[in-house]
Amino acid sequence: MNAKASSGGFGPQTSGPGLRLSRREFVAGAGALVVSFALLPRLGTAQAAQESRAPALPGSLKDTPMLDAWIRVDADGTITVFTGKVEFGQGIKTALVQLAAEELVVGPARIRLVTADTSRTPNEGYTAGSNSMKDSGTAIMNAAAQVREMLVGMAATRFNLPADSLVIEDGRVRAADGRNVAYAELVAGQSLHVTAQPQSKLRDPKSRTVRGKALPRLDIPGKVTGAVAYVQDLRLPNMAHARVVRPPSYGARLRSLDRSAAEKMPGVLKVVRDGSFLAVVAEGEYQAIGAMRSLGRSAIWDETATLSPKTDLYAELQSLPHDDYQIRGDASASAKAWSVESSYRRPYQMHAAIGPSCAVALYDGGKLTVWTHSQGVYPLKGAITEMLRLPPDSVHCIHMEGSGCYGHNAADDAAADAALIAVAIPGRPVRVQWMREHEHLWEPFGSAMLTSAKATLDAQGTITDWQFDVWSGTHSSRPGQAGNLAAAWLLQSPFALPTPKPIPQPEGGGDRNAVPLYDIANTRVVHHFIPKMPLRVSALRSLGAYMNVFSIESFMDELSLAAKLDPVSFRLRHLKDTRAQDVIRLAAERFGWNGFQQREPGKRLGRGFAFARYKNLGAYAAVAMEVDVDRESGRIDVVRVVAAVDSGDVVNPDGIRNQIEGGIVQSLSWSLYESVAFDDTRITSRDWSSYPIMRFASVPQSIDVHIIDRPGTPFLGTGEAAQGPAAAALANALASAVGVRIRELPLTSKRVKAAIGV
Repeated sequence: MNAKASSGGFGPQTSGPGLRLSRREFVAGAGALVVSFALLPRLGTAQAAQESRAPALPGSLKDTPMLDAWIRVDADGTITVFTGKVEFGQGIKTALVQLAAEELVVGPARIRLVTADTSRTPNEGYTAGSNSMKDSGTAIMNAAAQVREMLVGMAATRFNLPADSLVIEDGRVRAADGRNVAYAELVAGQSLHVTAQPQSKLRDPKSRTVRGKALPRLDIPGKVTGAVAYVQDLRLPNMAHARVVRPPSYGARLRSLDRSAAEKMPGVLKVVRDGSFLAVVAEGEYQAIGAMRSLGRSAIWDETATLSPKTDLYAELQSLPHDDYQIRGDASASAKAWSVESSYRRPYQMHAAIGPSCAVALYDGGKLTVWTHSQGVYPLKGAITEMLRLPPDSVHCIHMEGSGCYGHNAADDAAADAALIAVAIPGRPVRVQWMREHEHLWEPFGSAMLTSAKATLDAQGTITDWQFDVWSGTHSSRPGQAGNLAAAWLLQSPFALPTPKPIPQPEGGGDRNAVPLYDIANTRVVHHFIPKMPLRVSALRSLGAYMNVFSIESFMDELSLAAKLDPVSFRLRHLKDTRAQDVIRLAAERFGWNGFQQREPGKRLGRGFAFARYKNLGAYAAVAMEVDVDRESGRIDVVRVVAAVDSGDVVNPDGIRNQIEGGIVQSLSWSLYESVAFDDTRITSRDWSSYPIMRFASVPQSIDVHIIDRPGTPFLGTGEAAQGPAAAALANALASAVGVRIRELPLTSKRVKAAIGV
């Protein structure tokens, strides 16, 4: 690797505002450009006032501005990069390593990445909202570029040469006369604690050697070779196993318990009870399972019928107390006669992680360590600290990957279970593994939703008025407080679930993507936020965007039909955003939209199209889809999918394809199969037969993803861009195939048969 280097005004410093600590204070031993996270006071009053007038720092640097929070260059040549974001299947580890390697001009193998750890990494909150590249990626990229310039400045001083006369080759700075020095030699004896600058000199996109390449995913090898890849795989010395006896329903309370039989079972170490929280600890995992079942048989619970039978779920949504927020109202969308009116419905849906949640905890010497696949280790630390009433500095949360989840599933609850139990048996690590039925019954679901859309068309087929209403519960009850943890509700001194509040625009929660990106003169959008839902709900991947894009893009197809215009051209005529137009045109072209053989309604094959920009500020995605509908059975087979995506500057094209392909498959599973069932007391979707998901035989025959790369533009995030467009493209293709539109998810075979009258 070669890169022309310049100092950017940085060299070895001995004084000035950039240097905060002495070597002795900051480094335990000489020989590192220190970048291990230091929990230091942010700023003094004078400096804070000065920085308030300075340009904003990029990405997460604005919250954690010291370079040593992000990068460490060790004297042995090792480079460690720190991120507060977590890997849970989106490929973020690989992309972050590529960014750091590119700006530091080293091979990716030289980079060691440390992800979310409350004692080592920056606090970047939750890994959510497709914000990892925008926040952490931008921070690491700029921090690495600034560190590179500082190192070159040191070399320039050593060689007494201009910095711009030097080049870098794989972590070694070279002069034209042959003199060279490795990063490791430059940092020997140095300790720098420097505030990030608003702009760093990034490498020219034309000279990139790592970034923009399809580097193989770093997280995959261990997962396919049986290594310790997930927290479920973690085994610590002298580790005990625990199982929790779950209440059978929301609000159930433990009236009585006979623990004698369980306590006499082989290997049982302890039965832990605090109010209605009940668990058993044993030497072996199957011993813990047997004891859990014994306790379950002897436990008597008081239950209350707190749920409504799912006979009229959507009427119930509208009847529940709600707060109304007008999130868009540029003008009064009060047409006297609407051209088209439709409503759309989405049930409660699960994360349904293939691997049930797990955590390991150790309480020793007054310190609690929790290994967890939570997507927010710092908020989780705060919630556990409050629940156990421990000093904040006594709780340490370390992220490990979990076997499958996007969003707020039961990972944090498993961590709370492990923490409670570990405190009861200090000195031994405790592993808590949830059972399948417990995951299904107790994880937070994606909220049921109802939308209503109305629009008016003029004589030329242009939308002149638009009104959109969405009814939804919260899409974020993630930890941050003890009351967000299920175990905390069951304690003798319980914590109440905090009253949720809507996530504000422009990102939004239930109203995410409720505002159409299309250019419409008169638009009114109202979010009817329901604070208290009958079922436990929180963040499921893409939050409300999945439903809102499904609704808007289904409605756009209905409007194009009313206007007697092609669905693709109808969308294009309502868009001024050229990047939106580009992804639509690319997806349509690669699908062969204009050359698609038209068929009369009622035939088996159909095509559908949909588009959205995630959150109206993230990645652009367009999806074209062909389906084959068996009219006798009602089964929908997805023949092929073609997608186009613009995520801004591409770091790893294969990673982007992974996320778009995965998002399409996930969305099709939601849209074809998934719906939570319940009666007046209990969740009844206990297993894979009562909550079916997509199987391999139903995966699309082909998925082609086409990427528009825009070097030098901001990262837009990819992971949640495809879910909404994929659902709408499916519904639009179904309507094209059978001539009847179904507006309620999921589009099950039974629902299709009923709609077409078979």
